[in-house]
Amino acid sequence: MEQVLDILSWICLIVGSFFVLVGGIGVLRMPDVYTRSHAAGITDTMGALLILVGLMFQAGLTLITVKLVMILIFLLFTSPASSHALNHTAWANGLRPKLEDDSPIKPLGKTDGRE
Repeated sequence: MEQVLDILSWICLIVGSFFVLVGGIGVLRMPDVYTRSHAAGITDTMGALLILVGLMFQAGLTLITVKLVMILIFLLFTSPASSHALNHTAWANGLRPKLEDDSPIKPLGKTDGRE
């Protein structure tokens, strides 16, 4: 039974580390604040969730697991709220998503002279 818990723990830790790595690369490579915020949100939710679950498998049924669950609940509430606050502030200050040149959607306040 202990070996099964170790295998589950390592699977969660490796997959969670993969999500954190991909999210970190996404934060560096994405073009604007909205897509960067999405990459950071994926890192916080999936990466941290899987890493904490892997640590819970290692800790067993102890007080450490209770503390890890409280950290997980805290992250699941604060991460989406902070991402929303960041994106809302960026939008309220006039920062619009970066669009491709051939996109039919135009940023607010920009016209192409055909109107």
